[in-house]
Amino acid sequence: QVQLVESGGGSVQTGGSLRLSCVASGDRWCMAWFRQVPGREREGVAAISTNFGSKYYADSVKGRFTITRDTAKNTLFLQMNSLKPEDAAVYYCAARSQYPCARMMPTDYNYWGQGTRVTESS
Repeated sequence: QVQLVESGGGSVQTGGSLRLSCVASGDRWCMAWFRQVPGREREGVAAISTNFGSKYYADSVKGRFTITRDTAKNTLFLQMNSLKPEDAAVYYCAARSQYPCARMMPTDYNYWGQGTRVTESS
C-alpha cells in the first residue's frame, strides 16, 4: 500500500509559477501527476519512471511543466511555469507498479492522493 499526500496548490495569476509536492510512503515503478476539472475526465499531465528517471509529458504542458523526484525524501514534484487559465484544476499524484510509464491513463494507476487545487486569480 502506498499513501500519497499532495500539497502546494493555490491561486496563481496567468503566466505565474507554482510547485506541487507529493510525499509518498513507498515506491512504485511509475509516479505521475494528473489533473481534473469538473465535468471532464481526469487527464495525465506528467509521469516519471522511478527506476530509470525517464520523464513523460502531455503535449499541453511540454516546455512549461517539469516533473522531478527527490528519492531521499520520497517526494514527487511538479514545477508549473507560464501557467494558463486552462491549467486550473485539481491536481492528483498517482503511482503504479507496471510499465510503461509513458501511458498516462488514470485506470492504470492503483494509488492516488487526495488532490490539491490550482486556481487562476485575476
